[in-house]
Amino acid sequence: MKKYLELKDLSAYRIAFDLSNYIWAIVIKWNYFAKDTVGRQLVRAVDSISANIAEGFGRYFKKDKINFYRYSYGSIEESIDWIEKAYKRGLLKEGEYRHISSELNKLPKEIHSLIKFTNSRLTK
Repeated sequence: MKKYLELKDLSAYRIAFDLSNYIWAIVIKWNYFAKDTVGRQLVRAVDSISANIAEGFGRYFKKDKINFYRYSYGSIEESIDWIEKAYKRGLLKEGEYRHISSELNKLPKEIHSLIKFTNSRLTK
């Protein structure tokens, strides 16, 4: 029986999905002002990384898939900005900041590999 690639098989998706849940667990504990300003933007930015990968994966045409994968790059950069702000404002502990930064730094290479794979496997 032939096994088809599933969304959860994509390491870029798994890293981004797990990171979004890790950040959610941190932000949910912040006070109202921090959640309403930095937290809301940070969660949205990080959530959109895995969401764009998922949307691209669900598209039929190669160009559509790759466009959504590329949108994830912008969300990564936005997330890095919000992480830096959260850390500078004392909302993230050193260990949290290092872990999040490490995971975010893995994603561009993972998404690039996903784009290369998509380009090599799909004809249209």
